[in-house]
Amino acid sequence: MSWLGHDAGALARVLALPMVSTHQQLSSTMDFAHALAAEGASAGTLVLAEEQTAGRGRAGRVWTSTWGAGIWMTLLERPRVGSGLDVLSLRIGLRLAPVLERWTDGPVRLKWPNDLFVGRRKLAGVLIEARWRGPQLDWVAIGLGINLLPPADRDDAATLTGTTPLEVLSEVIPAVRASAFATDALDDGELAAFARRDFALGQRVSHPADGLVRGISAQGELLVETAEGVSPFRSGSLVLAPT
Repeated sequence: MSWLGHDAGALARVLALPMVSTHQQLSSTMDFAHALAAEGASAGTLVLAEEQTAGRGRAGRVWTSTWGAGIWMTLLERPRVGSGLDVLSLRIGLRLAPVLERWTDGPVRLKWPNDLFVGRRKLAGVLIEARWRGPQLDWVAIGLGINLLPPADRDDAATLTGTTPLEVLSEVIPAVRASAFATDALDDGELAAFARRDFALGQRVSHPADGLVRGISAQGELLVETAEGVSPFRSGSLVLAPT
């Protein structure tokens, strides 16, 4: 089976991965990757689909992933410790932004907790799902969707131009793998880098609280200034207040 004309074995060699599982159509690369992991698939196993019929983002949201319109993938990793999981989607965004910016018409910005934007248009999304064996992290599945063509059902999406799917994938995989094995909280350099690309910094939001965004914490929490002061939020989605 090939992916957009590329043989699975050749992709594994080019990307320096132990296994690439390619599909014309899957319900979800994430679900398929979890099944492979449960069967013992090694770290660095990549699942690619030309099309997903039930692709999803955070909180079960639908991710439109039609044939050939983007990179729809899940990468399996098996970190020895799980101390970096809380900030993994942010770390991936930080590493991917300068990579993808080579092929966008403006700066790539980061929207807490897991989206990449160009201007007000969404370019990519990250989904992290981990599985544990008792107290021990067993594996983490890193789902990523990157628009190459505008989704048919959305007029507010950003896309990449002037590149090929394989070229993008060749740059994306090393960035994601490096992020997966980083541990502990975000350091000062990462926090500063996020602030430079922060989609919502200083803007008023209506969710997860009514207030002004003041950045993120080292633990990956969204910091919102409300009438009661600055509060951290670990979960939920960031929604800009109407202007």
